[in-house]
Amino acid sequence: MNAPSNWQKSSFSGSGDGNACLELASTSAALHLRESDTPAVALATTPDALAGLLAGIRAHALNRQA
Repeated sequence: MNAPSNWQKSSFSGSGDGNACLELASTSAALHLRESDTPAVALATTPDALAGLLAGIRAHALNRQA
């Protein structure tokens, strides 16, 4: 899989240059997510799977486990 080079910082991460940021990038094969404090670790997913996760979060439909 090709590594993305076009990482974008989430607008919810604030305006500072700190390392508490969610970053998103895309390639022809997938969407990629990473935390800026651990850039070598990234998740790859499809647009549909990410949309499903976000819909579940917005609907509070995900079970929290202690």
